[in-house]
Amino acid sequence: MSRDIDYGNLMHRAMRGLIHEVLSDVEANGLPGQHHFFITFDTMHPDVVIADWLSDRYPEEMTVVMQHWYDKLKVGDEGFAVTLNFGDSPEALYIPFDSIRTFVDPSVEFGLRFETQEEGEGEDEQEAESAPMTEDAEPAAGPEAEVVSLDSFRK
Repeated sequence: MSRDIDYGNLMHRAMRGLIHEVLSDVEANGLPGQHHFFITFDTMHPDVVIADWLSDRYPEEMTVVMQHWYDKLKVGDEGFAVTLNFGDSPEALYIPFDSIRTFVDPSVEFGLRFETQEEGEGEDEQEAESAPMTEDAEPAAGPEAEVVSLDSFRK
């Protein structure tokens, strides 16, 4: 029986742990300095909780921004809850860590991208592509960030 070290999954867990730690610090102390986050997530993930009108508008993925206004940030072991403003309409969201496709802090040019595989595709990868959205769900421009890809760790 052959046994391999699954570096891809180990890296994903470590990267999600980093997001957990960062958001836990923000929950306790607020956003420091100019830090802010673009978080893209899979809206079809079974544990994502968003308003019906948001899931209708973003049926596959959505990018939210935590910057000037956010409220009720609560970080748990499996994900986080936050209330964000969409066109002057506050909406509560729950985003599991394993639904996150990208996590970017443009203030320090840092970013993480999680490569996903569709079932039955084996090694074929599907990359999430999205334009960052502001808290009111309009496209926003931001500085380019360095994105860490897992491709360099795969055979």
